[in-house]
Order: sequence, then structure tokens, then C-alpha cells
Amino acid sequence: MTSAALNVSTLQDQLKALARREGILKWDLGANRSSSASVQVDRGQAKQLKAAQRSSITIRVWNQQGLVGITSTSDLSDSGLEKALMGAHQASCFGNPDDVPGFSPLATAPEPDLHRPIQDAQGIQCLLKQLLDAEQQLLDRHPAIGTLPYNAMNEGSSERIYMNSEGALRQAQRTQASVFLMARAEETGRKPRSGGAVRVALGSRDLDLSGCINEAAERTISHLNYQPIDTGRYLVCFTPEAFLDLIGSFSSMLNARAVLDGVSLSKADSIGHQLAVPFFNLTDNGLHPAHVGAMPFDGEGTPTRALPLIRGGCLESFLHSEATARHFGVDPTGHAGMGAKVSVGADWLEVSRSPSMTTGAEHLDHTTTRDCFVLIDSLSALHAGVKASQGAFSLPFDGWLVRDGERISVEAATVAGDIRELLHSIVHLESKSVITHQGVSPHVWIDGLAITGEA
Repeated sequence: MTSAALNVSTLQDQLKALARREGILKWDLGANRSSSASVQVDRGQAKQLKAAQRSSITIRVWNQQGLVGITSTSDLSDSGLEKALMGAHQASCFGNPDDVPGFSPLATAPEPDLHRPIQDAQGIQCLLKQLLDAEQQLLDRHPAIGTLPYNAMNEGSSERIYMNSEGALRQAQRTQASVFLMARAEETGRKPRSGGAVRVALGSRDLDLSGCINEAAERTISHLNYQPIDTGRYLVCFTPEAFLDLIGSFSSMLNARAVLDGVSLSKADSIGHQLAVPFFNLTDNGLHPAHVGAMPFDGEGTPTRALPLIRGGCLESFLHSEATARHFGVDPTGHAGMGAKVSVGADWLEVSRSPSMTTGAEHLDHTTTRDCFVLIDSLSALHAGVKASQGAFSLPFDGWLVRDGERISVEAATVAGDIRELLHSIVHLESKSVITHQGVSPHVWIDGLAITGEA
């Protein structure tokens, strides 16, 4: 299915006619389409070339008892839509009466003005040529760099559609490209070391390849001269990427669905509670200009918007779907998927400091401070080392012990703690915010974090 092949007005008319014929009064539909091309290389040769096209629609039907049935399909023919609608209608007999989603009250509200120009694809052969050149440039940066075990370059387009029986009709398209380079370096008698970098853009022509190569090389080379670190508690500085990874792993404490399901650190009455130091702010800003994957509405048709989650250290909002918002008596926030039980998730986290507040530690700067501290560059094993419902984490990391401005790569170590204690132990947020591929954050300083070195 191509974007030109999908006529939403025709699709809407087909569903209206089918629903009218079957006596179905309430229904909605969500559709997603994507096409992508990706390449991987290995020592000057193509390792994998892959192109894919995917499409799916999800139809929900409410029966006369108010219960919901749901069906998903990739068949957009007349017969495919009919089977999906009928299947959802039949499934509604088995809907859960204790958890019934509804239409978002904002599904027909004006959409935000989201300026994301559609970019033309270069094609898989161009991607391959560029990635082979990038690999060679990275291998040439240092004699110890022998391979790029993980690398990929891809480009693609996607489309999202939402419509319902009350007249909501939304359609949005986007293009997106990315490159990932992970170098591996090894010296005789020493452990292998690695470092990587990611770049994203609206199109593959706009990817900052040279910046990605430079960053991957610098990170890898900086870890060659490693030393063990003593176990203890340290002043720690998280790079923006590392801190966003950590806070994102505990996003369930900001998620209303997780709260209602009892798998969140937060409770239904946690709004207004102090979660962090008073100068800490956290916003989910799906409309940020740097968020190349932005969409103007979510899976329920609710417009995307910037949502303050933590302001002045206090929990201000949860991420909501229609159902969770109805339970809490608020508006949906534009963070829902689509399903019989709707999922909720963050878009683009933005960490900032309250502009009128000082931290009392303005002397801390990861580039100039003479204090002894650990600079954590990246975290590993987030899927295994985070217990989101308990608040605990124990994660291997790559980083450096910094003394008098000199960086010494840490051989192998883990950082451990509790996210609630960590947020109250932040001593400084640097003034410069850094845009990453996953969000925006300054360097974040935390005092007294436990670090365990390799025995």
C-alpha cells in the first residue's frame, strides 16, 4: 500500500455504508502504513539490505450494550473491511465491561501546526554507498578500531489515520531517516572497547554522517586507556543521553494506565507530590522541532501537545488516554495507542531547570570542574537492570572517572540506586540543553550514587 493508494474519504464512506447496513452505530478505525529501506555493512561488504512495506488497520465496534470488540487486519479491500467490521462486532459480545474505552472528546479538536516537510528517499544503493564510506572513515580513525559490529542506515515513510462514526477524520504523513555506528577497538592484552553514535533526520540526505563518525570515533578511542574504579559513592554526572535513558525507564510513574493497573510508583492521588528537587522540570513535548518522528495526533485522534509532567519538582500531570483521563476527570493528553485496552506512552521527554532558580552548584560543569566525579556516558541492560514498579536500578555503564580535568575510562562498573532518591539527590542541571535522538536534556549532576567496580 502506498500513501497515494489510501483515500481516507473513500475508506470512511465504505465503513459508514457497512456499519449502516449492519446496524452498527458506534465504531472507529486506526490505520498505520510504513515503508522502509535499511542497510548494514561489514568490513567493506554489504551485510544486509532490506526493504519492507507494512500496513494495518484496527477497527473497534461498540455494541448496543456498550461493550467493545476489536479486530486488526492488513486487508483494505471491500471484503477485508467487511470481515474486520463484522469480526469486531462479534467480538464485542465478549468485551470487558469493567474497562470500556470511548471516543476522545478531542478527536475533532483542531490539530497543532506541525511543520515536517516530506523528504524524498535516496534509495537503498545510495544508503549502502554512504554507509560503506562511513565505515571506512571510522576504521581509519585509529589502528585499534577493527570492526563496526553494529551499524545501520535507514530511511522510510509512515502514515497514520484515525476516523470514527461521529465524524472525526485525521491523516498525517512523515518521513524519517537514521544512522547508527558502533565501533569496536581492541589492543593486544587489553579488553575490547566500543563506542557508538546515532543521528536522525527527516530524510537521509540531511543525516549528519560526519558528526556521527566523529562522535563514535571519539567515544571509542576515549575508552582505550581504561582503569578499574573503586567501589563507593561518587558525585556523578549523567550525559543527556544517559539521563534520558534512565528517566525513560521509569516513565511508568508518569503513566496513568500504569497507575490504574497498580504497576507504577505513583498513586492516583500523587498529583502535586514532590518527586524531585525544586529546580527540576520534565515535559513530554511531542511537538519539539527536533522530534523528527512527531505526529500531530495519537492513536485515538487526540491532538499532540507539550505536557508538563514535573514542574518545580512536583508531579503536575500524568500521561493519559481517553479512558484514563475519564477516570481522573481530566482531558486526554495525546499519548494513547489504540486497542480494547489502550496503551499509553511518552513521546519526547524534555528535561529543564526552572529559569528563576539556582541550584547552589553552578560551579559544576563537566568540561571544566576540578572536582572528582564520574561521568556516565551510556547505560546498558536497561531491560534487565531496572525494576520500574519498585524504583530500583542496577546498570552497567560506560564512562570516565574525572580527576583534575583528566578523564580515565572506567574498566567495568555498575551504578545502582532508587529513582526516587536519585531525583531528590540532583545537585545541578547544567545551563546548556542538548538535543539527542530521543529527547532534550542538560548534563545532570547527582551526589552520592553507589558505584560498584569490577572485583
